[in-house]
Amino acid sequence: MKRNVTLLALSQAILITGTSLLLSSCALVGMTLSSSKSLATLPLALLFLAQMATTIPASLYMQRVGRRPGFMTSSVFGMAGAAIATLGILKAEFGLFCFGTVCIGVFNGFGQYYRFAAAETAPEEYRSRAISYVLAGGLIAAFAGPNLAKWSRQVLPEEFAGSYAILIGIYLLALGIAVFLRLPGGGAATRATGGRPLGEVARQPAYFVAVASAMVGYGVMNFIMIATPLAMHDYAHPFSDTAFVIQWHVFGMFFPSFFTGHLIRKFGTASTILAGILLLGLCVGINFTGETVVHFWGSLIFLGVGWNFVFVGATTQLTETYTLAEKAKAQALNDFIVFGTVTLTSLSSGAVQNLLGWQTINLAVIPFLVFICLANIWLRGKQAAAVSDPSKQMINQ
Repeated sequence: MKRNVTLLALSQAILITGTSLLLSSCALVGMTLSSSKSLATLPLALLFLAQMATTIPASLYMQRVGRRPGFMTSSVFGMAGAAIATLGILKAEFGLFCFGTVCIGVFNGFGQYYRFAAAETAPEEYRSRAISYVLAGGLIAAFAGPNLAKWSRQVLPEEFAGSYAILIGIYLLALGIAVFLRLPGGGAATRATGGRPLGEVARQPAYFVAVASAMVGYGVMNFIMIATPLAMHDYAHPFSDTAFVIQWHVFGMFFPSFFTGHLIRKFGTASTILAGILLLGLCVGINFTGETVVHFWGSLIFLGVGWNFVFVGATTQLTETYTLAEKAKAQALNDFIVFGTVTLTSLSSGAVQNLLGWQTINLAVIPFLVFICLANIWLRGKQAAAVSDPSKQMINQ
């Protein structure tokens, strides 16, 4: 378990290093290459669209061939995508650059299953910690991604081309790590397509709230995060400050993973998710008070920590709602919904920022935070009732 979790954490570090590099630079590259500022976030939106579209086939493919071959396959897509994106920048071709981010999105779609692979390699009592420790691998990326973007942006003749060229080597490293994974094999139970119908699994209160929490938590985080480089550009902050803010945001996303699993074991998933919602609300509150670098820095840290509590809590809760035979379809539906939301927020974030401004970005997320807050309070009440009344203990089954 320790070997696998360590390797999966390194794989997660590579995944998030690439993503944070893109988050720091992609909208700015898009603004330079595209014919309209409103299209600046289209490459990121296409990345998340490809990521969403990959989640279901990736889950079914790995159900058939195993996790390790799936992760190795995805690394090839990552290397190809980085090379194509580099070529797109050098040739100043917006369409080619977008195609490169689509291929990287396929890599990311497979990479979202690192956390589930960790859960499957750990005993039940360590499941939340294994998920947390794998996500903690992203802590390396908090400093690696934005700094790589900053240091390599002028290496090649066209700005940021060097940043994407470096990603080729990073995804090659991901391929090397995948070779050494020794994950549970695709036995008959793993490959089985039986179990309850997907609709029955999805109608469980715990499953529904877990998916809704991950969907809103990730969507809110992505909506604000993608708009941040554009907002900071509009407020005349230099790129070095933008890279600094994104760096600390990614740090906030993954540093709590060292203790989020312990919080879940002590207080439960619903309480941990509620704490994350509160932190996301604090992020929005800070964004209403000013537009200095300190405001962006503080709010993006709260945004990252809040996302971590919500996402780790929701993922842990989700793993308690399906059997081994049901895992592929249950995980695929969850990630399709979650990253479908991420795609929608990516498509809309740049347009909303350019047309309506930073304050509207923050106002728009409030109703969704209220919704998942009420949903988790409702679920926690049902779980408390199930503990006191054994006849109601089918809530997660």
